[in-house]
Order: sequence, then C-alpha cells, then structure tokens
Amino acid sequence: MTENFFKKKLDNGVTVIFEQRLGSGVVSVAFAVLYGGVHESPAEKGISHFIEHMLYKGTNKRSSKQISEEIEKRGGILNGFTEEEMTAYWCKMPSKHLGVALDVLSDMVKNPKFEEKELNKERLVIFEEMKMRRDTPQIYVYDKIQPLLFTGNMAYDLIGTEKTMSSITRDKILKKFKEIYSPNNIILCVVGDASFEELCGFVEKNFDRKKNKKIPIPKIGLKNKIIVEKRKGIDQANMILAYHVPKATEQEYYSAQVLNAVLAGGMSSRLFQEIREKRNLAYAVKGSCHSAKYFGYNTIYIGTSPKNIDKVKKLILEEIKKLKKLGEKEVEDAKEQLIGNSKISREDSQGQMLDLLYNEAYGDAAKSYQYEQEIKKVSLADVKKLAELKDYSIIVLIPE
Repeated sequence: MTENFFKKKLDNGVTVIFEQRLGSGVVSVAFAVLYGGVHESPAEKGISHFIEHMLYKGTNKRSSKQISEEIEKRGGILNGFTEEEMTAYWCKMPSKHLGVALDVLSDMVKNPKFEEKELNKERLVIFEEMKMRRDTPQIYVYDKIQPLLFTGNMAYDLIGTEKTMSSITRDKILKKFKEIYSPNNIILCVVGDASFEELCGFVEKNFDRKKNKKIPIPKIGLKNKIIVEKRKGIDQANMILAYHVPKATEQEYYSAQVLNAVLAGGMSSRLFQEIREKRNLAYAVKGSCHSAKYFGYNTIYIGTSPKNIDKVKKLILEEIKKLKKLGEKEVEDAKEQLIGNSKISREDSQGQMLDLLYNEAYGDAAKSYQYEQEIKKVSLADVKKLAELKDYSIIVLIPE
C-alpha cells in the first residue's frame, strides 16, 4: 500500500478514490459506475453504451460543444468508455484546471438532457460504429469470441444489435439512468496533483444523498463453440482461440496473466517464436487476458493465410500441451515481465487511474498496489493447472 493512496465512501454514497502525485502538474479524473454490458438483459443490450454516448451530448448547463471545449481548450483530453463491468467518463489535464474537470464531468453524470432529437441522431452514430467494428476483421473476431464462451448476459456484443438499439427509447434510457446513476453507485477516481480533502469536499457539496439503487448480479453461463465465417473483400484469415479462466479463487486471476505471458505475451513468448519467428506463418500473434469480477477468459489472436489456419491451430494446442513440462525459470521470467509492464503502464496518471478503477470493479482499488506481491505468489503448479484445457472456443474469419 502507498501512503499516497486514499479511499472513502462519503455519507451521500459516492466513493472517492485518489492517488496523490504532488508536483506532476497533471491530473487524471474519472467518474464511473460499476455497470456495463454484463449487467444488461438480452432485450436491452447496448443501453449502457448508448447512455455513455448521450452523456456527452449535453446537460442542463452545457451543450455538447461546451462540454468538450471546457476541457480541450484548457489542454485537456476528454473521453469515455463502456466495458462489461464499468462505464466511465474521464479527462486528463493540467492540474490547475482540476476544478473545471470536476465540474464538467460531474455535470455530465448528474444532469444529462437526453434530448429526443439528439438521441435519435446518436443512435445513427452507434449504427456507424457497429459497421466500423464489423468491417475491421481483427475487431470483429474479438467482438464475436465472447458470445462463443458464455450464455446469458454475455452471449451478445456489448454494443448491442440494430434490433436492440432500435428498440431503446428515451423513456427506457431515462429509467435505466435513474436506476444506475445514483450516488451510491458512482465513483470519483483521481490520480495526480490534487488534494483528497478538496475532492471529498467537492463531492459532498455537489452530490445529494438519494435512495440507494442496487446493481443486479448478472446471469452468466459457460459454453464452448467453434465457428468459421467467410467474407468477401479480405485477404487474410483472422482467428481467435479462447479458453475460460476459472473464477473459483482470486489467485487464478493472476495465474491467468502469467499463463498468457508465457504463451503469447510479446515477441519472446512461446507462440510468437513458434508461429512467427520459426515458421513465418503470421505477422500478428497476440495474447490477452479478460478477467473481471464475474467472468474470466484468455485469448490468442492470429492473423495468417487461410491455408495455414489448421496448421496454426494445431501449433497453439501443441504448445499448450507442452506446458506440462514448463519450468520454474520461464514462469519467473513471465512474472518479472508482468510486474515490469504494470509499472510502466501505471507510471502515467491515466494508466494508474484506469488500474484503480479496474481493481475497484474487481473488489477493491487498493489491490492495485498489491499487484507485484500477488503475481509473485503465482507458482509453477498454478500455471500448469490452468493450462490443462478441457475445452476452448474458436472463431475464424476467412476470405470467401
């Protein structure tokens, strides 16, 4: 734990998370709710993402342009994101403008107008975003692998479908917003040159106590499926092989990261060396972990020629089987790699802000400062056990 970390749930229900970095001259600020795609029923899929878009379209005090101008004209960066377990609105800017950042972002999460005209216009923007994601093969396969791994709330794309998005009315958005964006579900996370007292004072002054609203526990089941899709106009095959990471213990969250680092975590990883360097079968060989409070899975992405798909799949599965003979040194090297990557990512105030939010979504923001010791606890036996795959899912997008 660092002496510069502070966390408090205020009387009005808002949780304030803060890491102080005096003298940096920069501050990263986010307001977030721990609600996202994983909480949505199939009929309302995409509503969290729709609300995120609409919060940038104007409040009772500011137009859409004024929201962006107040941040950007002071040298700041403004953005937001919707994920499975979180929706967040953030900016990064010179610390002397912290007051502006707090005022603008809090106005967005408290007073969105949800104008009917703007809502219908933004719906069209999201339809274009859907097309963009579909037309980008690498993004498309990442979007489609999750529904091959889960049933229930996670059996659909987070962005929703044209059918669900067309059915989301202003009344439905207002109802969902009132259910979720209550003070007890709101988090203010700040990293940078500021004071905890100032942050708490702002929240106490600007957020009233309201009736607590509970975020529902998602309904998720596991499955495995393999699909191959054909598409005109592409030359390369894009493939993802993914496997579940058990959520029985928190330790498996860290073990999954070590396993991913060994298999596909960078140019020195087993699969990069075997598939690209040794056999020249692909340009992109990438692994990633997707773990949160309610789900976990690892992915291996390969971009290769259509004729090489079966060969690449065989190499991946063979390399996983070889992990039975994995040694201590390779595990220790992977752990050191993860610890170093984490330090580099968290050096930036924005990276650390996101890490605090992800850890809060998982259970407690303070776990951000225990990452190194938790990774060090991962044993060779932990990684080998996780590598004993009973099943997996695959999506392949190939040229027609």
